Amino acid sequence: MTPDLADLLVTWHRNCLLHEPAGEVWLGVWDAGTEVPARASVLLDAVRAAGARVVPASAHGREALLGVHDAALIDHLATIWRRWEDGGYLADYGRRRVVPYVFPTAGLLAGLPLRTPAAVHAETGNFCYDTMTLIGPGSWEAIRAAADTALTAADLVTQGARVAYALCRPPGHHAGQASYGGSCYLNNAAIAAQSLRRSGAGRVAVIDIDAHHGNGTQAIFYDRNDVYYGSLHVDPGAGWFPHYAGFADERGSGAGEGANRNVPLAPGTGDDGWLAGVGALCQDVRERGADAVVVSLGVDAAEADPESPLRVSADGYQRAGELIGGLGLPAVAVQEGGYDQASLGGLVVATLSGLMS
Repeated sequence: MTPDLADLLVTWHRNCLLHEPAGEVWLGVWDAGTEVPARASVLLDAVRAAGARVVPASAHGREALLGVHDAALIDHLATIWRRWEDGGYLADYGRRRVVPYVFPTAGLLAGLPLRTPAAVHAETGNFCYDTMTLIGPGSWEAIRAAADTALTAADLVTQGARVAYALCRPPGHHAGQASYGGSCYLNNAAIAAQSLRRSGAGRVAVIDIDAHHGNGTQAIFYDRNDVYYGSLHVDPGAGWFPHYAGFADERGSGAGEGANRNVPLAPGTGDDGWLAGVGALCQDVRERGADAVVVSLGVDAAEADPESPLRVSADGYQRAGELIGGLGLPAVAVQEGGYDQASLGGLVVATLSGLMS
């Protein structure tokens, strides 16, 4: 029987379908990719079938983004496709998506100042840290719509809703203050958390259940005490994205010391180990105190998902939702990963059902 989500508010913007990365470049080869528009359509159909009420996302000002991201990143994302076209990369060279090819790493700069390159194709690597996160003609409209979707869900919770689900696409938790990657461009969960803070929540907790560490969210709040970030994810030390972040000894810095918690999981971990990690993060939130929670709701830890080696069941997701819901906090659930279209809708509905119980 389909769970009843009649009391759930879902925020959605149709422009989230406009981002079509047309694949990804992985290990130097153009692959089909899995972060496709159909993901959002599947989720929208699933929550509607479960009885949730869909609320159109409303436009928010640029200042809501600037609370989390540098202006230079926002400007780059908003203009890069037009400049790519104007530069002839599509018409003259057949480069149908924006792909970085050089990155200003410390090794390249060797202590020299970071400059703004004259070539558009060189500029992109200053913001994008991988070759998998491509930009096309409708990408900015979708990126902006996803942020508005998260902000509208935060507004609903501020106005008294117990739970609101932001059906965001593209996802966001790998995007940092001035960087994007991992199929993420703006950090929807961080934007929602900052909105809750701005609207009066003294402390906000972000619990990230995506299969991969949310390195962007961690970095944004790493030196802050007012936003706790807790993540359980496949162990980057076992060779999984984002490779360089997500280790257990990353606990925050300065004022944020102790406000960051990572629970790396071994490949093959199933419900028991995964739920123990969710429980540990929830206990952290209880001990620290919070006025609201943002859930980075990725379901790519599921057994059928192609993007991780974890083995979580639909029942595991529902129980995880129950654990987080048991905190008794107003909650904004923000969609992150989840790529097996056959199981995606059911897994998200199961999690939301647990969160609402």
